[in-house]
Amino acid sequence: MNYATADLHGYPLEAFLDLLHRAGFCNGDTLYVLGDVIDRNGDGGVSTLLWMLDQPNVQLILGNHEDMLLSCASLFKADRLPARKEMTPARRALLQEWMAHGGRPTLKSLFALRQESPERLNALLSALMDLPLYETASAGGRNFVLVHSGLGNFRPRKPLSVYTSDELLIHRPSRKERYFDDMLTVFGHTPTTKLHGTSGRMLCMPTWIDIDTGAGKGGAPMLLRLEDLEPFYAK
Repeated sequence: MNYATADLHGYPLEAFLDLLHRAGFCNGDTLYVLGDVIDRNGDGGVSTLLWMLDQPNVQLILGNHEDMLLSCASLFKADRLPARKEMTPARRALLQEWMAHGGRPTLKSLFALRQESPERLNALLSALMDLPLYETASAGGRNFVLVHSGLGNFRPRKPLSVYTSDELLIHRPSRKERYFDDMLTVFGHTPTTKLHGTSGRMLCMPTWIDIDTGAGKGGAPMLLRLEDLEPFYAK
């Protein structure tokens, strides 16, 4: 079976593992994680991210929050966060942008990880740098595009490979948008409550499904089983 989730934003690892268990996820299955594992809550999602990177059947896809982390990766070359006066204006601006979007708990956890194991931190950052912007999959007789935020500036004949990172990481779709007719696009990034007003439930449209169910705002994530489009919601 193939599953997708998105926008965990520091949701507790133990609770997420319970969700996987209740959905019947096992070693022979594949889990696609559509970005934004980190930031905002708990330990910033670092423990969950480390767990995912150790699983051979979990495929992470870059989210805009991981992208913000990577823009600040050079900060972790030192044992502490540089003082404001020690940073260039450009580096300071990138850090401020990340912190404004909930990066503080992640920053704290990553410096703790550096103290514990610099090698593991470096491996984590290296793995994040290699994350794809999208994946495609087939399940249940359907073809899927799996991406963080939808498809900005969509055109039916526009190859996925030419979309910019902004078009795949920070796009905010409207309910009127229509994507590929022969592939179902699954994404997160925009909480479904902003698109249909029902908190904690996915939104299915003719050509796309939004699975950001609001974990970043204190709610809980979901899993979508691709074979039959069955949703599994955290308790």
